[in-house]
Amino acid sequence: MSSLKYLRGLTLLPAAALLAGCDWVTMSPSGDIALQQRDLIIVSTVLMLLIIVPVIILTLVFAWRYRASNKEAEYQPDWDHSSQLELLIWAAPLLIIIALGAITWISTHTLDPYRELKRLDKKRGIAPSVQPLVVEVVSLDWKWLFIYPEQGIALVNEVAAPVDRPIQFKITSSTVMNSFFIPALAGQIYAMPGMETKLHAVINKPGEFEGFSANFSGAGFSHMKFKFHGLAADNFEAWVKKVKDGGGSLDRAGYLQLEKPSEAVPIQRYANVAPDLYGAILNRCVEAGKMCIRDMMAIDQGGGLGKPSAFNLTLEPAVAGGKPARTYVAAMCSINDPTDPIVSNASPRTN
Repeated sequence: MSSLKYLRGLTLLPAAALLAGCDWVTMSPSGDIALQQRDLIIVSTVLMLLIIVPVIILTLVFAWRYRASNKEAEYQPDWDHSSQLELLIWAAPLLIIIALGAITWISTHTLDPYRELKRLDKKRGIAPSVQPLVVEVVSLDWKWLFIYPEQGIALVNEVAAPVDRPIQFKITSSTVMNSFFIPALAGQIYAMPGMETKLHAVINKPGEFEGFSANFSGAGFSHMKFKFHGLAADNFEAWVKKVKDGGGSLDRAGYLQLEKPSEAVPIQRYANVAPDLYGAILNRCVEAGKMCIRDMMAIDQGGGLGKPSAFNLTLEPAVAGGKPARTYVAAMCSINDPTDPIVSNASPRTN
């Protein structure tokens, strides 16, 4: 018998070893938004356990007390109603639901990812003069592109931010729907092509944290991971300088190559980025001569272009190999800056 117990104990060792290696980053985050979300999980769980635990205990108590072998248990086959019991059964869950509803209403507004931050943590607010660090995020197959418009740099599968400075992430996707998630910083936010989502957050502790995709997006999904660095202000400036000194240049042609599906992509750094590259990605018009979504919307809001618009949708004559020269709407007119080299080199239709 003792040997059987010993063997049972040995079978638990692998499970214990696996649990020992778990990193409960969601329950021990380093950013204020993630910390508030952690507290919301704990409070909600405790409130629900106030009902669940007594029900489980009473189920076991009643099963034991009124077992068939207990002849001393009071037997009342004609009992059918108790006002006190009904009040207890319905009042307690109702109060819990009211409390959860109030917490949900408040947290839905205070933790709205589109809402600008009002504080750095529980004890510190944000000075009106402090501007958030803007990071433009693009989900690619199967990697992440981060563009810093203020610093003029871009990186693949690496992102950094100063400690205690608000961050504004602008998020989109090149192809399929994805999900941007840094557990230590804040909750996940979806990335969708042709659309922009936002996330405001702040990192309160220096360190290296894991980021990844939380939405299955194909063969290379498991490799869509990146490192998020929380750095002191001086270290962040040094990090930016390092990228500028050793990085390459990311123009629109380079982006079109980067956009092609690839797996397990190493970190890449770019010291220069084409002007408004993120805007072109968001508006689906990185290619030369392709009409941007914003231009299409402007035309639609103006009443459309009638026959010229219909003519512009037709395919150009086939080239060698029987493939059409283009399969997208070319720019008949554009609100882009005419000095943009992509626009100036294009040959839009004017009908």
